[in-house]
Amino acid sequence: MTGVRCMLMRGGTSKGACFLAGDLPADPGARDDLLLRLLGSPDPRQVDGIGGGHPLTSKVAVVSRSERTDADVDYLFLQVQVDRAVVAAGQPCGNILAAVGPYALERGLIPGGAKETTVRIHMVNTGALAEARFATPGGLPCYDGDTMIDGVPFPAAPVHIVFEGTEGSVCGALLPTGRPLDTVDGVEVGCVDNGMPVVVLAAGDVGVTGYESPEELEANQKLRDRVERLRLAAGQLMGLGDVTDQTVPKMTLVSPPRDGGTLSTRTFIPHRCHTSIGVLGAVSVATAVGLPDSPAARVAGAPGPGGRIRIEHPTGFFDTEPVGGRIAVLRTARKLFDGTAFPRS
Repeated sequence: MTGVRCMLMRGGTSKGACFLAGDLPADPGARDDLLLRLLGSPDPRQVDGIGGGHPLTSKVAVVSRSERTDADVDYLFLQVQVDRAVVAAGQPCGNILAAVGPYALERGLIPGGAKETTVRIHMVNTGALAEARFATPGGLPCYDGDTMIDGVPFPAAPVHIVFEGTEGSVCGALLPTGRPLDTVDGVEVGCVDNGMPVVVLAAGDVGVTGYESPEELEANQKLRDRVERLRLAAGQLMGLGDVTDQTVPKMTLVSPPRDGGTLSTRTFIPHRCHTSIGVLGAVSVATAVGLPDSPAARVAGAPGPGGRIRIEHPTGFFDTEPVGGRIAVLRTARKLFDGTAFPRS
């Protein structure tokens, strides 16, 4: 059986398999078929593959040198669905993005600086750009450090990421409906795309507090059905068409902060409840806070120093900060293994 060179990495609060584009089939259909067999989908446990049995641990990064003058590498994100034979390319992933720079250096796609390295990353899914900066003593990635991010139990070296050009990167406009507030099936929602299409709604409008655990929310089938109906309708309004088999838009339930943040969130991605919040999802939610009529603005407290938006989530908080008209976030990443992955036949 022929294997495929693969590096498993944690990026932010997600885990994904990283591949060089040249190591995968060029045809998207053949590539996706191979990835399903490598990760073990469809199967709730992904027991016959290297997937982790959850959307946050069933992710793929495909990386190559970029031919663009404003980027060093191209990064295509693929979400391998756990219980369906679907590989979705309709969204980026800001968490796995944190692993792309170190991975590119590990594979020799970029040179390493003597102390730190900055890599310009073209996010192929949307065309947007990100700049990642990370420590490289001696020209090699350093994964050890004392930086903690909520949703990850252990410290690691920091990865600083600055985004640009993310407005409307999936839907074509920051406000895909042209309005900060819409009514969908009797519920007021805010539809925002600042790198990730997100539908923001007050938790109380769908019968929950917004402080429940992900497990409690997932066990509430009535809630999940309601949220999915809203997602399908909002997807049409946002110009995404029928999103039944898509992983966007994400659905974020918001409520007033409880732990000193700006607001509290619970996010469906789209059918499981996130144990934290995605990077670009957080950027879109933070953007919604600044829209006076949006559900996020209605429950939000005041921004922190320097305009910081602290987003509370089930396992802590996530900070976004404005930097020269761009939005910056702090993540960590770590190499988990490097070797050969073998697909089922």
